[in-house]
Amino acid sequence: MANDPLNLDEAGEWAGLWWLPDDPDEQVPGVLRYDAEGGLSLSLIGAFEDRITSNPAPGVTAYHEGTRTWDVIHGAAEQREVTLLGCVPTGGKRTMFARVKSPDKQTVTATTAIIGAHVSGEEDAAFSVAEVSVEDLGLWDASSVFEGFLGAPDGKIDGTGRISVKPVEAQSVVVDGTEYRLAHTHTLPLFDQRKGVTVGRMRDTASVRVAPAEPFALSAALKAASLVQDLIALATHRAAGVIWLRLEVAGTESVLPNGQPVPRRRADVLYSPAALGKHDAKAVDHHRVFFTCDSLPFEEVVPRWCEAHGRLQAATNMILGLRYAPARFIENNLLTAVGAAEVLHRGLRIDEKPFPKAEFTAMRDAMLGQVPEEHRDRFKGAIRNDPTLRDRLHALAARPDQEAIALLVPDVAHWAKRTTRARNDLAHEGRTPNHSFEELIAVVEVTTAVVILNVLHELGLPPERQREIVQEHPQLRATSRTAGDWLVASESGP
Repeated sequence: MANDPLNLDEAGEWAGLWWLPDDPDEQVPGVLRYDAEGGLSLSLIGAFEDRITSNPAPGVTAYHEGTRTWDVIHGAAEQREVTLLGCVPTGGKRTMFARVKSPDKQTVTATTAIIGAHVSGEEDAAFSVAEVSVEDLGLWDASSVFEGFLGAPDGKIDGTGRISVKPVEAQSVVVDGTEYRLAHTHTLPLFDQRKGVTVGRMRDTASVRVAPAEPFALSAALKAASLVQDLIALATHRAAGVIWLRLEVAGTESVLPNGQPVPRRRADVLYSPAALGKHDAKAVDHHRVFFTCDSLPFEEVVPRWCEAHGRLQAATNMILGLRYAPARFIENNLLTAVGAAEVLHRGLRIDEKPFPKAEFTAMRDAMLGQVPEEHRDRFKGAIRNDPTLRDRLHALAARPDQEAIALLVPDVAHWAKRTTRARNDLAHEGRTPNHSFEELIAVVEVTTAVVILNVLHELGLPPERQREIVQEHPQLRATSRTAGDWLVASESGP
């Protein structure tokens, strides 16, 4: 449909006129093309001046090495305003000395396109609402406008039935002046008559609308989309791609003569998110979802996630990175998983100093008194009253539901010991001679799972759901078995 958002996994083309914002009268015809793999490319019939020049003397123009780039290019194409951001010329052909004069050609790539609005840059506060659709959002929100019924008199299916539509009430919550609204949009029934079959269809789309109290810029909209994307990725334990991002332009509200309000003008954003959503791909199996809005309601999880996403972002990014782009080598995954655990422990602000402050200061001063003056600063920097990695791992294991942890990590002390040894060997010696490949895999998987359980615990996931995840989620169930095989102390073990 013409009013549908532009899906990031679908190609598009817009023919029109293009110009630089500081020279709007110098317009160049061209075609903007987009596809998920190649990104955004503007093919101009003509050219913007991309040579770097100076005028050392009157009437003298000097040409220098390098190529000019443009932060913004504006356009008018297919009856819509277009803004291109992060524009770089990548090729072209000039015909100034050719035997037959013909138009110049120029190709420009862009990082982002806003189809439907002219803005001065990524920080231009031109928008009032951002609406984003992410893979498996409809599964996560645990609701649908559709209900299906099968006719089964006397307990036998008789071939009758119906699909009914009942609008779902939008869920919303306000966090620091910004409203987050989980909404469903469905199409009217459509009967697609083919030569050999008739297909009846409707479509239900789940999206999250983010509406700050004041107008905001594209940069804030991209952060809002990332916030939603990372929440769904955490909940589904997989890379959750952005399917589309649509903005409403501030100040474009209007009213019809009959008093009926007209919606704000909309603009679609084309860009490269951390993961690209496939709008027609099959949804993830519900058994692989950590939580939905049934187990952790929307109005509860969003405020907690808004707070935790910033405070724990480094740790969650590292763990989500193992889902988006897992490394091919176990050593990389080991450093990422253990690093996420350390960063998470710091982010949780667990006040666990090995020694009371006064005692530590006295011990440090006594030791420094025995060190020659020229080495004192170096020695002082090496003495820190911080918990060890093993301390941090024990502290993380103590936070989530202890029954869930017991199911996941049968021997916390041995896991913490072997994980610390593996990380230290790799960091200090560049190899892990004391661990088999299988044990390293167990270390990575168990450490990752402990970090995830801590984040879910921080979001308020009920203890019973934490236990269900360890018992029922296929990957965590396998991780629990791996921990029992490789991370339990034995008399003959290391």
